Amino acid sequence: MKKRQLGQGMTEYIIIVALISVAAIGVYSYFAKTVRNQVSGLAAEMSGKSAGDSIEKAQTAASMAKEKADADYTLANYNEGGNEGGGNAAAD
Repeated sequence: MKKRQLGQGMTEYIIIVALISVAAIGVYSYFAKTVRNQVSGLAAEMSGKSAGDSIEKAQTAASMAKEKADADYTLANYNEGGNEGGGNAAAD
């Protein structure tokens, strides 16, 4: 007689959702400034003002995020990536 394992599917689902959440937080941390500046520019343009400053800030933030994402991190220097551009409160 086989014994049913109730809850195994739900546990696997929770683990997958947790991994996706962690990945989403990581991606958001790279592009948060870009998104905020783009939304700011959109709001300024909709109100009839020029959004040139917000657009420049968004482009600068996107360039910084790209440089950070392109950097090679190993176990020897992995924390350096987290401490650039705002830092990590736990590491400070």
